[in-house]
Amino acid sequence: MAVRPCSSKKSSISKYKTYAAFVLLLLLGTVTYAQEIIQSKQYPQGYFRYPLDLAPVTAGSFGELRPAHFHSGLDFKTMQRTGYPVHAVADGYISRLRIQFGGFGQALYITHPNGYTSVYGHIQSFTPEVFKYIRDYQYKNQTFEADIAVPPGTFKVIKGEVVAVSGNEGASAGPHVHFELRDTATEETINPQLFGLTIPDEVPPTITAIGVYHLNGNPFSENTPKEFLSVTGAAGNYRLLKPQVLQLSGNTGFGIAVTDQNSVSNNHNGVYSIELKLDGRTVYTFAVERFAFDQTHAVNAYIDYPTFLLTRRMIQKCFILPGSRISLYPQSINRGIIPFNDNEVHDVEFICKDVAGNTSSVKVKVQSSTIASNLAPAKPVGKMMYYNDLGEFNTERLKVQIPVRNLYDDLDFLYSSLPAKPGAYSVTHRIHNRFTPIHDSYDIWIKPDISLGAYTDKAVIVSAATGSIGGEPDGAFIKATAKAFGDYYIRVDTVAPVITPINIRNGSNLKGISAIRLRMSDNLSGIKSFAGKIDGKWVLVEWSYKTKILSYTFTNDIAPGKHNFEFTVIDMKNNSTTFTAEFTR
Repeated sequence: MAVRPCSSKKSSISKYKTYAAFVLLLLLGTVTYAQEIIQSKQYPQGYFRYPLDLAPVTAGSFGELRPAHFHSGLDFKTMQRTGYPVHAVADGYISRLRIQFGGFGQALYITHPNGYTSVYGHIQSFTPEVFKYIRDYQYKNQTFEADIAVPPGTFKVIKGEVVAVSGNEGASAGPHVHFELRDTATEETINPQLFGLTIPDEVPPTITAIGVYHLNGNPFSENTPKEFLSVTGAAGNYRLLKPQVLQLSGNTGFGIAVTDQNSVSNNHNGVYSIELKLDGRTVYTFAVERFAFDQTHAVNAYIDYPTFLLTRRMIQKCFILPGSRISLYPQSINRGIIPFNDNEVHDVEFICKDVAGNTSSVKVKVQSSTIASNLAPAKPVGKMMYYNDLGEFNTERLKVQIPVRNLYDDLDFLYSSLPAKPGAYSVTHRIHNRFTPIHDSYDIWIKPDISLGAYTDKAVIVSAATGSIGGEPDGAFIKATAKAFGDYYIRVDTVAPVITPINIRNGSNLKGISAIRLRMSDNLSGIKSFAGKIDGKWVLVEWSYKTKILSYTFTNDIAPGKHNFEFTVIDMKNNSTTFTAEFTR
């Protein structure tokens, strides 16, 4: 790395003092862990059984990195098949039932008397009593999607009792049971293997690269100078592919590319913990023991998000952004950022463990320098927004408001106006760029450049990347809530959804047919609601996430003879379409 001479002896002394202060913090803040793996508390052993009678094989580990979230449980494989009995892992009662388009598809929650709740997702079917309870709720509330809080004592279960059948419902990539153990009081999800529900594992993690980030007083961004160094090795022992002493100066962060496998699956999963050590003392720790669901999007602060967007490569940063507040960082000194400015040679070590304690490590030597880096703190070119303050940006045609704690680091906010797209009612507003993640959401207001007239209530704000994000009139503006930076503009939605019948038309003979099937689509604002009726009475139409097919399954109360089927779809801007057909049973 190129360097330039330090401007003064005073500067060199100041940097040495910075490093000395860091070392003092390191000595005072070092945490010693007695356990083989890092955890804040011990959990009950032998209390819970496995949810399946199959040999425990997993496709996904707890806390592993997924797009936009940490994985919240264990994915137990079911040999590429559905239909296996799912057992209550301990005594308790069914406390929640959920039916949704996407997500778990169908899920069951059991609350246990020892303060934990077990969760079973992607299930195919329930027991007859529970199935009837769900159907009664759906018909009473005239809804397909349902999130039902079940009163204690309604469905008591005992350990080992069959409570469901395994499936492939919702947004699953294949048949399996997604299983969680949660703290009932806090709703935090906890690594099930810490309760003794272990998976055979004698395979240490695999390290493929390390990253070096030259922070030098700047917030982390897509512009942070970085280097990725390839790693080679096996059986837990790794080294740089090209051995070298790294020449580093100033505030530096590190990262690592690492995955894990267990002994019974070929899936590449996440590691349990990562420690970064400087000269033998821990300066940063990451451990997937437990986390709250309002923290899960902070995976985008944990990984090198710009690199992931550009290359799909998961580099796990071993330094903490100041606005990232998640419980997966049990310890750090100076947020894991190391000041190299004492003219000494240092040992930097990464220690990666899986939940079974299998360990892999890689060491690098660093020549620390008091010579100032030529990568000095950058001067902002836009408007500075701070992670711990309300972020606001206003022009005559655009307003942006980012709530406190929705940025992970201070931001040099950029804005530009681009030409209007065909059919748009405003210019395209480029709100910063896609490389900076938002933890939750922020509000944007766009003023139309063309009069909306009678279409004001039909206006939506559109993301060039993902489509409509909704919108409502707010004075002279259209207001919406966005979850990402990018290009936004106004359009209007006056087009009704489209209904495509699959096996029904007017006059159809459906005798011997088990279900009516249809598809629906919308061009812009998205589906708000849908409803089916037979002879004017609401009937349950279910929507499959994988096939996108809607289906009404005939029940015994549809008598032989002629009937009228009616299906209505309404989009988010209240444009509606109704399909009707007379049929015979």
